[in-house]
Amino acid sequence: MEALRVWRVSSNLFGLAASRAATATAAATRPLRLHTRCCSAAAATAKPPPQDRRRRSASSSASTSDRDSIRAIRLKKVEELRGKGLEPYAYKWDRTHTTKELQEEYTHLENGEVCEEAAVSIAGRIVARRAFGKLVFMTIRDDTGTIQLYCEKDSLSEDQFEQLKAFIDIGDILGASGSIKKTEKGELSVYVKTFEILTKSLLPLPDKYHGLTDVDKRYRQRYVDMIANPEVADVFRTRAKVVSEIRKTMESFGFIEVETPVLQGAAGGAEARPFITYHNSLQRDLYLRIATELHLKRMLVGGLEKVYEIGRIFRNEGISTRHNPEFTTIEMYEAYSDYESMMNMAEEIVTRCAMATHGKLNIDYQGTEISLERPWRRDTMHSLVKEATGIDFSSFGQDVESAKNAARGVPGIKIGSDESTSLQACSSVGHVLNEVFETVVESTLIQPTFVLDYPVEISPLAKPHRSYAGLTERFELFICGREIGNAFSELTDPIDQRSRFENQIKQHNAKRAAMTKEVKSVEGQEDVDDYSYEVSLDEDFLTSLEYGMPPASGMWSRDRPVSNAFDELCQHKGCYCISGLKDPAIEHSFEEGEL
Repeated sequence: MEALRVWRVSSNLFGLAASRAATATAAATRPLRLHTRCCSAAAATAKPPPQDRRRRSASSSASTSDRDSIRAIRLKKVEELRGKGLEPYAYKWDRTHTTKELQEEYTHLENGEVCEEAAVSIAGRIVARRAFGKLVFMTIRDDTGTIQLYCEKDSLSEDQFEQLKAFIDIGDILGASGSIKKTEKGELSVYVKTFEILTKSLLPLPDKYHGLTDVDKRYRQRYVDMIANPEVADVFRTRAKVVSEIRKTMESFGFIEVETPVLQGAAGGAEARPFITYHNSLQRDLYLRIATELHLKRMLVGGLEKVYEIGRIFRNEGISTRHNPEFTTIEMYEAYSDYESMMNMAEEIVTRCAMATHGKLNIDYQGTEISLERPWRRDTMHSLVKEATGIDFSSFGQDVESAKNAARGVPGIKIGSDESTSLQACSSVGHVLNEVFETVVESTLIQPTFVLDYPVEISPLAKPHRSYAGLTERFELFICGREIGNAFSELTDPIDQRSRFENQIKQHNAKRAAMTKEVKSVEGQEDVDDYSYEVSLDEDFLTSLEYGMPPASGMWSRDRPVSNAFDELCQHKGCYCISGLKDPAIEHSFEEGEL
């Protein structure tokens, strides 16, 4: 689209720049450089040379100065508009079509044809502008797409045409009415008869290059990124489809959606560092939930046989491409079923979501074709680790040191002074097995794979395996090397559950003590801090089990990996509309590519 090729700076701004240059002493010997800004990907292919942090800081200061100047000019325009009796911040605008509807309804017009009988009204943000004497072209964007505005002096009143030239800037939100015209070059346009400024933008839009790379703009001001890069909104649309399809699937199987407390007296259901807040009326600390599991299981005790919750989870841990302090999970429980049932449910949910978002079960993910055709591969953790390393961890029995020595010979496992503190802190063969699995095997599980039968030491809420001692009836689902879901045959024995919780607390305390003793470096202090929190028993949950919970299976999944996989994105942060994080250390992580 021709109108999308140039971001045009307003004529008043150019006039001001030229006036200042003419009066400056150095201007006589230096040419005036005018920079145009482009909103098309094709015109943004020239990549600027790398800059060190000092040069970036100077550039940022100059950019801030330019932005302040533009803001001052636009504030002046707001005053002038109000002086003319025009309100630059409207209450509403009645529109008849979206841009997509117009593109579809009038695609049949011939080049140069005008449909005078059509009376249309649209609204959106101006993202491009070109002026040629008595003719002004603008591109307007709404939630569905873009269309060109064809503004001719003869079709507008004298006041409106002058207003269009003097007061409208890129970024303004405009309402326009008129007929439909297809230009000689085949560009479908609204032939504007009247327009109104609905919202006057005070700040300039970023150009395409900075819209893609500027850390602050993209991750702290997501709304700016969405304006500069409208394709970003497709991530949120895909996520909405996924969540909607999950709800439809759960309802079709008779599940009831419930809500459980976010503020809890004990942080349970997972091993994670919680956020702590203080309740003034109760005069006590409360925890933001790290899982919905224990409260949903209380619903099973109470008599609801199929329950689920889509809710926000908070974990006070590190930030990476796989972790964010807050995220959404879907967690479900079904009475009188086991983890085999949940494997079938997982396949059903993911395939339905794939069909809803892509209309097919073979999806190209970053150049790799993922087949979601059922049934999916099912294999045990022991078998997968043995296949990848040649080590049979079941042969070590309870000999932890032999298991650690074997693990140190596996490529990817750090040894010597660089040895992983996680391996050092492993208190059982099951923990060592899991460490090797996460380091060596996990990233290789590209096609859908159910990893079965986890060690009991790392599965405190799962039922013991009915055939193999030391293992549990638990699986995790992996796609594209990422964990998509985690499920158990749920533990219902209250005595066994109490014992496992107590062991979990002992292991946590031992790991914290080991890290405090072994880690001496400043860098390692962060690892110690990860285990500095207290883990306590949820006595009320244990009491509920003593009333009796029916045999059941349960599963949980984060919504981000699922929706991101369907939208061909690899970083979880893409699904967050707004980031609440603002910290120099975090910004440094973005710059270094850690996030």
